[in-house]
Amino acid sequence: MFKNYLTTALRNIFKRKGFSLLNIFGLTIGMSCCLLIFHYVSYERSFDDFVPDSKNVVRLRLDNYQKGKLAFQSATVYPAIAPALKRDYPEIEDFCRLIDANLLLATENNTLKFNENKGYYAEPSFISMFGMKLTEGNRKQVLDGPDKMIISESMAKKYFGSEEPVGKKLIQRDQTQTQAYEITGVFKDYPANSHLDINYLVSWSTFQKYLKAQGDTSNALETSFGWYDFYSYLKLKPGTNWKSFEKKLPAFCDRYINSQEWYKTNNNKAELYLMPVTDLHLYSNYNQEAEVNGNGQAVNFLFLIAVFIICIAWINYINLATARSAERAREVGMRKVLGAARSNLVRQFMMESLLLNLIALVLAIGVFKLLLPAFDRFVGRESYTDFSLTPFYWQIFFVLFILGTFLSGIYPAFVLASFRPITVLKGIFKNSLGGINLRKGLIITQFVISVVLIAGTIIVYQQVRFMRNQKLGVNIDQTLVLKGAGSLQDSLYGTTFQPFKTELLKQPEIKSVAASSNVMGREIYWTSGTRRLDAPNETSVTLYYMGVDYDFIPAYELKLLAGRNFSKEFKTDEKAVLLNQKAVELMGYKNVNEAINGKLQRGRRDTMTVVGVVADYHHQGLQKVIDPMIFLLYPNVREFYSLKVETANLSQTITTINKTWDKYFPADPMEYSFLDDTFGQQYKADQLFGKVFGVFAFLAILIACFGLLGLSAYNVLQRTKEIGIRKVLGASVQNIMLLLSTEFLKLIIISLFIAIPVGWYVMDTWLRDFAYRISIQWWVFIIAAVIAVLIAFLTISTQAIKAAIANPVKSLRTE
Repeated sequence: MFKNYLTTALRNIFKRKGFSLLNIFGLTIGMSCCLLIFHYVSYERSFDDFVPDSKNVVRLRLDNYQKGKLAFQSATVYPAIAPALKRDYPEIEDFCRLIDANLLLATENNTLKFNENKGYYAEPSFISMFGMKLTEGNRKQVLDGPDKMIISESMAKKYFGSEEPVGKKLIQRDQTQTQAYEITGVFKDYPANSHLDINYLVSWSTFQKYLKAQGDTSNALETSFGWYDFYSYLKLKPGTNWKSFEKKLPAFCDRYINSQEWYKTNNNKAELYLMPVTDLHLYSNYNQEAEVNGNGQAVNFLFLIAVFIICIAWINYINLATARSAERAREVGMRKVLGAARSNLVRQFMMESLLLNLIALVLAIGVFKLLLPAFDRFVGRESYTDFSLTPFYWQIFFVLFILGTFLSGIYPAFVLASFRPITVLKGIFKNSLGGINLRKGLIITQFVISVVLIAGTIIVYQQVRFMRNQKLGVNIDQTLVLKGAGSLQDSLYGTTFQPFKTELLKQPEIKSVAASSNVMGREIYWTSGTRRLDAPNETSVTLYYMGVDYDFIPAYELKLLAGRNFSKEFKTDEKAVLLNQKAVELMGYKNVNEAINGKLQRGRRDTMTVVGVVADYHHQGLQKVIDPMIFLLYPNVREFYSLKVETANLSQTITTINKTWDKYFPADPMEYSFLDDTFGQQYKADQLFGKVFGVFAFLAILIACFGLLGLSAYNVLQRTKEIGIRKVLGASVQNIMLLLSTEFLKLIIISLFIAIPVGWYVMDTWLRDFAYRISIQWWVFIIAAVIAVLIAFLTISTQAIKAAIANPVKSLRTE
């Protein structure tokens, strides 16, 4: 019996090759797109899955309220929190802390030197908590003790080549000390799908040693509840619900933090929250994130698009199968007269559906494998091609395949099997009203999805363009940024940097040189509580600090709203500051002019005088709000040098800069970047989302058009004789085209009325993640509607024109 079903199914597939190819092609594209998007989604959701017992590992987050308002949310917390939690709550099995370790490292013979910024001072417990795979070294001892470092295999190769790295030393050369680190272990390159990017770890006790050398007598790493630069992870005991445990944290904050005199005096409040380590990449976008994270909402949207695309392909199958019901009615009638039961017919038609879907599945998997390398390059993951679609997503795909194949096959099967033989053999069979309405409903569904995707693509493009083209309030064009020299001691640096700067300015291609502690596009980590001394009722607030030299403000064309810039003419400017508008408002000044000559105090330090106010500018991308900023005068600040350069003969200019650099800073490698490029990197994830969204939106529309093409072709076939009669009676080509297109275009117009509110809601939800966003314009949906109608009309008109220009004699001979 099975062989008979299979033979008949193959015969019917080959009988109507055009319809079969349309179905197979549409299903193949739908399944291939689904697999590619699942690959992308699977990777984005796989971050930190490799962490042992990852469901019980959480990271702490600190929310700070000032004057009753949320001031900031930070991915880093105070160092004393994690050990205090471990002491107070038996639910915690272990904890570990990390803090950035940005080092200038060199080999012992100084033949190789690099600025390294992908490493941390780490507690030994990190190795076991995060499952680091050591290829060399004892995991219990490699970070046990000061001056120890473990490095990745790639970093070992970079510094030591094929030599054995363990036992050798890397030398840190900075302005305060020369520190030798013993390489005690090597680990496999840390997985790329992690919220941390780690090339090396330095022992925690090395950091403790460093703080003591700087004069710390308070054991700050265990006692400080005011220095929030530490990533802190907890491992909860099995069976502990992290959400239930989180409810205990307000009492902890009140006991250890909010009860402090400084907090009470300044009306500050701290709150702690937990987030599972596996959620950090997609759902944690707070201050001081270790790396730029993904967007969970965007990933969820793409997952839905994958499902929609494959559903559109199955909708095509249902439409084409039921539309052909009249053609197959006599076959069903004859089979029933010859004794076929309804169940036999259902099995027969289900076999056809299964066979078509299986052919498409095999082709789709082949296309998926073939396109995967190109797709990884497209989404910027060419170095991660060893990642495979996880079993979970294969399971989802095959569940979808089974359900889709069954549901798309069962309805046409029951429709076809339900024909009454007497009726159809008399030739008076017509498609049922229910079947016609179903097809109309499915066409509307397809085009609702298509219009939403077209509008979504336009809105994503508009938002990215808005962020990239919006005036930042600062001029970052033609700016070459050098990573500052870090090896010279302070006593030597001041007498070296100024001659370096003077020599650079002698080059006609270099218009200005400015030094600063930070540059645009990089998050500012230097924060401090600051209060007004001239307003007793004003409490301390958190400001974001920038150390700049005399030339920073004019070099970047920052607008002064009141007061003046730092000047060498004023010796008192060593204790002068500039504020931005946000800081002026937060400090309680009524306007920018009132802030001039205002007295401020940072912590318990000396009094500072406000000498100027600069206009707010976007220090970071437009996804984030403008922070309240304060600028301090540091003529010899060394973190970054900003050079405004002419773009002509740029390679020669960089060569000249390099020679000058080597003359003054021979112990430091010169690292440079163009500021507009690095600033634009902040929009990389949103641009990628727009590209992926747009490509798959186009493919979804293409698949919908396959179905429309098939339906319009079949509609023409069914009305061949009618078209011939109309032409004989004088109907023009335009009349015939209008006749055949009107019904489909009506359905597409109905879909627009449904798609517009749906699309508006979906894209407005996506835009809520941006601090600065576009307003959705009504004309976006008009454009989407026009595009959808044009595509549909062009698809339908190919068949309509063919029918309209056909010889009516041939049409009237058609049986």
